[in-house]
Amino acid sequence: MPPIISRRAIIGSAALLPILALPGCAGERFSLVEAIRRLLSLSSQRAFASLIRENGFLDTAMTKIDIPDALGGTRSTNILAALLRTDAFRSRLTKQVNRAAEKGAELAAPVVADAVRTVGIDDAVSLVKGGPTAATDFLKGRMGNALTSAMPQGISDGLKLFDFAVVTEALKVATGIDFAGLRDDVTVKASDAIFRAIGREEAAIRANPSQTNDPLLIGVFTLLK
Repeated sequence: MPPIISRRAIIGSAALLPILALPGCAGERFSLVEAIRRLLSLSSQRAFASLIRENGFLDTAMTKIDIPDALGGTRSTNILAALLRTDAFRSRLTKQVNRAAEKGAELAAPVVADAVRTVGIDDAVSLVKGGPTAATDFLKGRMGNALTSAMPQGISDGLKLFDFAVVTEALKVATGIDFAGLRDDVTVKASDAIFRAIGREEAAIRANPSQTNDPLLIGVFTLLK
C-alpha cells in the first residue's frame, strides 16, 4: 500500500518540483545537499538515541559487541575458554564491554553531528540515487578515524563502571591483552556498530520517507528515487 503523505508534505514536495526538474541549477544542488545532510542528521540522531540507552548496543544483534578473542570471544581456544570457566562469566564480560560502548557513543554523538553539518558533499545526486546506506557509507569514509579518536576516554571510563571485577578477572587470565588493548578493541567495534546503526536508520528513512514528516526528504526520496 503506498505511504500516506500529509497535505503539508505534498505541498512541500510540490514546491521542490521546479528545482528538482532543472539539472545544473544552483538551487537543485543546494536542495539535494541539504537533503543528504538532513537524512544523515535524522539517521544519526535516531541511531544514537537507540545506542546510548541502557543495553543499547547489547540488545541488537547488528550492534552487539563481542569480547576480544583473547578474552574468550568467538574464536578463543578451548583452554582459554576453560580458564574463563563459564558462559555466565563471558555473558557478564560481554555486557560490560557493551555498556562501555554506550559511554563511548556519548562522546561520538557530537562528533558525528558536527561532521554532518560541515562535511562537503561532492555529488549529492549519486548519494540520493544510491543504495540504502549510501549516505552513511559516504560519511564513514569522510570521517576516517574521527570516532576511534573521540571515544577511548568514554570507553575506558565505561569499562571501570558497572562490573569492573569481571574485567579485572578476565585480564588476569588473558595473554596478549591488557586494559588498553581491551579498550582499543571495544573502541573499534563500537565505531563500526555506530555506523551500522546509522545505516539502518538511513535505509528505513529511504524506504518510507513520509514517516519523517520532512517535506524536503519526502520530496527528494519520493520523487527522485
